[in-house]
Amino acid sequence: MTESPVLALPNFEQEFFVETDASGSGMGVVLLQNGHPISYHSKKFCPRFLQASTYVRELHAITSAIKKWRTYLLGNKFTIHTDQRSLKELT
Repeated sequence: MTESPVLALPNFEQEFFVETDASGSGMGVVLLQNGHPISYHSKKFCPRFLQASTYVRELHAITSAIKKWRTYLLGNKFTIHTDQRSLKELT
């Protein structure tokens, strides 16, 4: 990668993508459109989530992202990408 990623402006005519990942100590989420990031969010987990299962941490990352970006996502088509297998089977 030779250049820093630049945040793009949202186009409400196109689909949004939410990518989530939760590790043992925190979570990171990205709002994308056409492969370009629109917004980032990351957060350390509190002690209660540090003891929770991977499923719970990944689900928390998804719900946090949807709550944070609800003004972008409400009424628009969006897709959630996660690496948690048990959550992928819900679709």
